[in-house]
Amino acid sequence: MASSKKWASIISSIASCVYFLVIILQVPLFRVPCTAGICRTPIEVTSSQLIACELFPLVVVKALLYPGAFANALIKNRSIPSYDSLKLYKFTNVKAADAISELQRLEVLAGSYLSVAGALLGLIKPGRMSLCGMLLIVWGLVREVILRKSTSTTHVYIYPAMSFALFSAFLSITKDVRRIIRSCRRPRNVKAKLF
Repeated sequence: MASSKKWASIISSIASCVYFLVIILQVPLFRVPCTAGICRTPIEVTSSQLIACELFPLVVVKALLYPGAFANALIKNRSIPSYDSLKLYKFTNVKAADAISELQRLEVLAGSYLSVAGALLGLIKPGRMSLCGMLLIVWGLVREVILRKSTSTTHVYIYPAMSFALFSAFLSITKDVRRIIRSCRRPRNVKAKLF
């Protein structure tokens, strides 16, 4: 039987890869108003903010958006877009003035940045960044519904895939998985020594 350290390492690396695919392939996790309309993934929130602030060149934003556009084209049985002809979804008309409205949902914005960075860095070394990002997003969305910050709470919605992403983000933390494995193991039978 393998040690708990080895099992924890295997489980956390698989969970980290699954989390990476969920984030990069842009599986819809939530629905929230953003600068470009309605955003459904952490990459959409991050991309709309990056375009509005002109922090990174459009090449970086296209590189973030292309895997999701590729997967979306395969799922919907459409032609696969080329990288050069990739339209930036609904983000082409986003201006810097629109970025200020995004700061009203600071938890969702910060969580989206942490989720995307955690997914990318999780391939190198899984860590807590992805879990912190997902928890910030959930907190921001729940807080917005509770406080009714937006005029219509029908725009804010958490999809069931969010629980899957949150679970895989949790399992990507090796130390926590190791503790779970240790607590689930059967206690070993200790033989009494006869003197």
